[in-house]
Amino acid sequence: MNKSEAFWDSSAGNYDKTEERFETIHRKSRENARRHLKGGDIVLDYGCGTGTTACELSNEVKQVQAIDISSKMIELAKEKADAANIENVTFAQGDLFDDGYEGESFDAILAFNMLHTVPNPQNVMQRIHELLKPEGLLITVTPCLRDKLAFLVGMQIKLVQVLCSVGIIPIPIRRLKSTDLNELIKNGNFQITDTEQIYAGASSYFLVAKKIHKT
Repeated sequence: MNKSEAFWDSSAGNYDKTEERFETIHRKSRENARRHLKGGDIVLDYGCGTGTTACELSNEVKQVQAIDISSKMIELAKEKADAANIENVTFAQGDLFDDGYEGESFDAILAFNMLHTVPNPQNVMQRIHELLKPEGLLITVTPCLRDKLAFLVGMQIKLVQVLCSVGIIPIPIRRLKSTDLNELIKNGNFQITDTEQIYAGASSYFLVAKKIHKT
């Protein structure tokens, strides 16, 4: 087990409670995503956490495959789906780069609240491009920690950065602006089709982008 996996495993039990203060952002992000999903879609939820988004959006699509590196997060996600009798979502511990995924397999890929934590975002964008069907959609929301923040949230982010710098939190947490995300996604051969700044104590950037052919 690597350090990132161990960190998220240790965070799983309290994860939903810590995210309650950002529920306005999460709810609005899911509402926005619904506008872009279709009943026949096969969706990958990358970095699904405890499965709330996958479960909430399951009735909008044909199938959701949801993955997370944390086995503890996946255990909690499966419990949610079982409690709600959701049958078209599968949860598995895994990574976007696992060999089991074939190219052009998904109509949409969700990446909610995690692009600011991946080790190599350019490689992630390339892999998402490979896995999406022609004109498939990337639907993402990302905390923009260099945009508007409430004072208390800003102080908490500074503490998190200190903990990252000394290795207590073993994941990269980037302070991004929405323009940084635009550049990352356009450079990954996507056409941005919808955006919204969502603010509730912190700025999060909702974005939808369509896969285009590489030039």
